[in-house]
Amino acid sequence: MSTHTEQRPTLTIGVLALNEAHRIRACLESAKFADQLIVVDSGSSDSTVEIARHCGAETFIYPDWQGFAIQRNRLLQHATGDYIFFLDADEIIGPEFQQELQAIVSSNQQAVWKIRWRMVAFGHELKYLRSTSLVERLFVRRTVREFKGIVHEEAKLTDSKMQRKKISAPLLHHSRETVLDSLQKLTQYSMLGAAKRAGKKGGVIRGLASGSSMFIRLYFFHLGFLCGGAGFLYCLFVALEAFFRYAALGYDKNYPTDLKRS
Repeated sequence: MSTHTEQRPTLTIGVLALNEAHRIRACLESAKFADQLIVVDSGSSDSTVEIARHCGAETFIYPDWQGFAIQRNRLLQHATGDYIFFLDADEIIGPEFQQELQAIVSSNQQAVWKIRWRMVAFGHELKYLRSTSLVERLFVRRTVREFKGIVHEEAKLTDSKMQRKKISAPLLHHSRETVLDSLQKLTQYSMLGAAKRAGKKGGVIRGLASGSSMFIRLYFFHLGFLCGGAGFLYCLFVALEAFFRYAALGYDKNYPTDLKRS
């Protein structure tokens, strides 16, 4: 009788962080089931690093900011799991998501998995908002060559035809906690969005068209209007990002790419 037993596939969960002391504990506690938990910190001035280490995460500090893709590539270098899942510090893995994630890893499937969100904004869950954003987060580690891109960085795979699948359970996402936080994100994502679209036509008219279209789509067609004041604010800020990225394209000569995501 053979005594050989096939080793089960392992999972690494990686988090990029910068000044996340107020929420990283909940994030990491929800990910403790992983075989390896990694935090790559971009030079926090608060207690993010101490909390991450206290939660048992392997924590690495890279304060020489060169962009989101570079930080993700650095995290990838420390990963040892057969699969790697990228979790943001403002996200929390619920029981259903954990169960589905572990089942995928155990099955040893070869694919890329996208996630969708349960959105929380301004202290309220946007229960009726239809989240259509699907973001690639779970990969077979050996198939990821590197990440590229200024914002919403993209994984470059060894097999470009790798099958794409979707994790059914939503991931809890604390998108916007305060108006101040949203104003700061407005600057970050507007300018990074402009940098990503460098060379394209910009201006006020183009921005109004993009922003208005975004607001109408989110607030009416995605049912943001059913989510009260928090839903209105969420849709408005996303629309303003769309407006200002094209305003910057039309009127700014340079777009900073060194804005750290906080």
